[in-house]
Amino acid sequence: MSLTHVTSSAPPERRRLFALVAASALVAALAFTSASPALAVPANAPSAGQPSAGQPDFGPNVRIFDPSMSTSQIQAEVDAIKDQQINDEMGTNRYALLFKPGSYGSAEQPLLIQVGYYTEVAGLGQNPTDVTINGHVDVYNRCRPESGCIALDNFWRSMSNLTINVMGGEGCRSSANFWAASQASPMRRVNITGGNLSLMDYCSDGPQYASGGFIADSKTGFVINGSQQQYIVRNSSIGGWSNGVWNQVFSGVTGAPAECFPAVTDVCGPYTTLDQTPASKEKPYLYIDADGTYNVFVPAAGINTTGTTWENGPTPGRSIPLSQFYVAQPTDSVQTINKQLRKGQNLLFTPGVYPIDKTIEVKTADTVVLGMGIATLTAMKGAVVMTVPDVPGVDIAGITFDAGTKNSPVLLQIGSSKTSKEKKSTTSAANPTALQDVFFRIGGPNVGKADVSLQVNSDHVILDDIWAWRADHGIAGTVGWTINTAKNGVIVNGDNVTATGLFVEHYQEHNVIWKGNGGEIVFFQNELAYDPPSQESWMQAPDVLGWSALKVADSVTTFTASALGSYSFFNQGVDIFAANAFEVPETLAPGSLHNMTTIFLDPNRGAGGISNVVNGVGGSSNIGNTSTPVTVSDYPALPAVG
Repeated sequence: MSLTHVTSSAPPERRRLFALVAASALVAALAFTSASPALAVPANAPSAGQPSAGQPDFGPNVRIFDPSMSTSQIQAEVDAIKDQQINDEMGTNRYALLFKPGSYGSAEQPLLIQVGYYTEVAGLGQNPTDVTINGHVDVYNRCRPESGCIALDNFWRSMSNLTINVMGGEGCRSSANFWAASQASPMRRVNITGGNLSLMDYCSDGPQYASGGFIADSKTGFVINGSQQQYIVRNSSIGGWSNGVWNQVFSGVTGAPAECFPAVTDVCGPYTTLDQTPASKEKPYLYIDADGTYNVFVPAAGINTTGTTWENGPTPGRSIPLSQFYVAQPTDSVQTINKQLRKGQNLLFTPGVYPIDKTIEVKTADTVVLGMGIATLTAMKGAVVMTVPDVPGVDIAGITFDAGTKNSPVLLQIGSSKTSKEKKSTTSAANPTALQDVFFRIGGPNVGKADVSLQVNSDHVILDDIWAWRADHGIAGTVGWTINTAKNGVIVNGDNVTATGLFVEHYQEHNVIWKGNGGEIVFFQNELAYDPPSQESWMQAPDVLGWSALKVADSVTTFTASALGSYSFFNQGVDIFAANAFEVPETLAPGSLHNMTTIFLDPNRGAGGISNVVNGVGGSSNIGNTSTPVTVSDYPALPAVG
């Protein structure tokens, strides 16, 4: 989940502890100034959900808005969806709110969109500047009696490919566009003008803390980080950044703060700042061309890049007409989907929850598999949900993979288990396969079981905003040590795999195992499993306590990673320890791992903690230093200077 999730069983002491974190962060910030039920729409108004002549049928859960529609009509539709989705954390409704090119709202009547669970808000222009929302696209804290007002569980929503001209809102809400969201809530290709972007909702009651998040290919003014415990901004342009908490990361970002790690109290950080992103491939997106035809644009891959893809000219890449996509509905069988893939079609999943009882086989190079409205594929009968062989150029984007009640060996497998020599003949550094905004769940909405969530066997794969989550809360009866079982979140066997924004949490053994050479991680966020019932049940060897967040295999000779965070919160009332957060070969080049953090989160329900940051180095995070980062800047240690 996220760093400090508060459930109904969380003690008030824990809430107060992190309320202090949120409050201090706010002070720092302000110092820098599958079918869904019918929804009500205005009487006699045409619904944006009804396809017009020439418009594809994306199903009942896609709303397509046109600038000719009145602001009041649009407001009524988005409000109705918001009211349904704002607390629907484990529900089955899915929505996409799409805006054709043009301007929406005005100074006299701003369009105010509040984004709830399983809702995608996106522009249908070729560029973010083709669609302007005069108003807000906001995510606020979720307020509940047992937890107060927090953003820690604000998951599974997205915003992309539009401009927000910030205006309107009452009182405090007028002070910024708010995106107070945590994991699985990406912001991509967004242009924010006319006001600040706040990643913290400081307008509601406390404690207001948040655990995000991901921004890419976007341009903003000043950004208020506030209580966000960690965040990655990649290939963007920002007009300033307020503060950090535990692990704020900037990769290829113009206007980013200078690196400052560990934090210097009341001065800077903790910031990890990379001038360039080593490898990137932006998410494909739906758009309408000048002739009114629907297409999917597939951005080109980049090496050592900085800034957005669209500010200084057209985004490099290729356009695929929607006629070359099979537009899937939740009622489609896997047999039907695979037949279309064998015919050479790309695949577009419309919003919904899809029961997957056999493997979806994506066999053709350069195939695009794109989800709308947080489309969710749920394993049935222990199926492997999707496989991709060792072919170049595949994009899988905007899809959530859910484990089912019968154990699956893996949910998504990229590449076969062939030898490295065989793989290199069929994969491509110039045309990598990429996963963007791909999320995994083990438990939560249903009992889930899967040995591995994501296995990457191919070389030259890009993992961009991945959240693999073994649930720590959900519908009653779906969460427990022997209920939602999962060994590993991510296993990487391929060489030269790059991960930018890797969130992996609560798995029962090593959360991530990395066996390929030449790998690189930029930003890694982890919480160890909350619920081992005893130390004896959580041992990787008779003399090794617990399991690590990241295990790099002893056979690996080259691997680099920047900005790694792992946190412990053992909630069974007994002492549980992990020997190390990170385990890597000692033979790696000096400084291969850069800027690592561990944190002990809760002194009220058991002690324990993480004994060392990496390979016996860095010291312990435990009850004696609660909520205090324990850091290592470089491992293996860099040679002394002078």
